Amino acid sequence: MSDKLQWIEEELKKLHETGLYNNIRTLSSPQGSWLEVDGRRVLNFCSNNYLGLANHPRVVQAAREAMERYGVGPAAVRSIAGTMDLHLELEKRMADFKGVEAAITFQSGFNANLATIPALVGKQDVIFSDELNHASIIDGCRLSGARIIRFAHADVDDLRRVLKEHRADYPRALVVTDGVFSMDGDIAPLDQIYEAAREFNAVLMVDDAHGEGVLGRGGRGIVDHFGLHGKVDVEIGTLSKAFGVVGGVVAGNKLVVEWLRQRGRPFLFSSAMTVPDVAACLASLDLLEESTELVDRLWENTRYFKEEMQRLGFDTGSSVTPITPVMLGEAPLAQQFSRDLFENGVFAMAIGYPTVPQGKARIRVMISASHQKDDLDQGLEAFCKVGRSLKVIN
Repeated sequence: MSDKLQWIEEELKKLHETGLYNNIRTLSSPQGSWLEVDGRRVLNFCSNNYLGLANHPRVVQAAREAMERYGVGPAAVRSIAGTMDLHLELEKRMADFKGVEAAITFQSGFNANLATIPALVGKQDVIFSDELNHASIIDGCRLSGARIIRFAHADVDDLRRVLKEHRADYPRALVVTDGVFSMDGDIAPLDQIYEAAREFNAVLMVDDAHGEGVLGRGGRGIVDHFGLHGKVDVEIGTLSKAFGVVGGVVAGNKLVVEWLRQRGRPFLFSSAMTVPDVAACLASLDLLEESTELVDRLWENTRYFKEEMQRLGFDTGSSVTPITPVMLGEAPLAQQFSRDLFENGVFAMAIGYPTVPQGKARIRVMISASHQKDDLDQGLEAFCKVGRSLKVIN
């Protein structure tokens, strides 16, 4: 091996030695409550498929029909020859669903953050960011060149402190937070964050990736959950979780959306969402607007699983959403716990550093509306067996 790459081999060795190496498993089945993983049929506690839409017959059929009519690849960026009528339909429908002035779609939620933050602030500006914000927010902030000032997680008093100390020094300011925090499952106090941002004349942006399809009326998200319609400037969303497809969306103030059509770099320099994906998203939106059944079932499953896990003696952290962290502490224990669960027919991956801080490794369980009570009971039985064998619970 070339000496110039020797450092990679050494770093990979360290990952193995510290239990932080990520062994990526392979699926050979559609998403659902049960999966074929590495040749075994296992209960799925890993996917972000909150509402079970990733393999819903109507969603699949919509994608198939769109391919037959439009083909597959977009073959262009949106600003040249890649904007199809279905893109505009999805953007209008998403704006209506979210109760906002306008919306624009991107290839992923990650790209939506990379597009939006640098378009709103630059080197002369400042960003106030929750210390546990998602990696895509962090990367978007870095790309902007703005000064980044972190505030303590979900701590509005600390946000006010840093706003008071620094806001007046910069022409433009952005306050940004996740809505639902993907590793801990807690919710940002968005109503209080809004008041602080308004007081200091800062643009407010929330990444609602894990809130869309989960929180609010029929899954309309965290802004609806707090009744903040018309008050949050920018909502970032993803179409790859509860919607069961792939893509990102920015919704909110029409001026922001118009600006992103002119200056959002992933919109301008990366090919559009494929038409089958767009059509599938529209079908998922149809299902969400027709009934709250799936959202209601998701929350019913969540309440049952959390209550039973806590009764068994597991620490599920501060989660108040379907994201259920099983706190274990050190990465090697979490890795062993995940392997033992897999041997007992449950697919639930360990999460460790750098995704979460050192010493806060966990198994992250993702509850879905597709789970039946028997599925949850089987998962609880496996957690109990492994937890006792590894002396995590009594």
